[in-house]
Amino acid sequence: MAITLVNPDGLPKVDLYRQVSVATGSKLVFMAGQVARDADGGKVGEGDFAAQVEQCYLNVGTALAEAGASFDGVVKLTVYIVDWTPDKMPLFAEGVARAAAKLGVTPVAPLTGIGVAALAEPDLLVEIEATAVID
Repeated sequence: MAITLVNPDGLPKVDLYRQVSVATGSKLVFMAGQVARDADGGKVGEGDFAAQVEQCYLNVGTALAEAGASFDGVVKLTVYIVDWTPDKMPLFAEGVARAAAKLGVTPVAPLTGIGVAALAEPDLLVEIEATAVID
């Protein structure tokens, strides 16, 4: 894979992700934001932030696989979190870790977290979109 993920000198070192992604692949993959719904559209983790994060990452993994990509090719993640507060960070990390264990990956691409008032449906607590590159 033609992606280099780095935490440059002069920027904070973040364990959960890398600050910069340099991609040189030839095919880009853009996906819609993924939410906590199973393949049948059923709700997953209602009221459980970590469970919803986990399902979002699993859905991102499914979308990547359909495009012939994987988390190794992710160059950027954008995470929309309803009513973000810093105390949600451990729950976010827990959801990511559970999904990563199921997927057998270490998702450390650059990540932007954005606090929002609401998402498309009232039970949704998080939405995650990804951009990937394929050689």
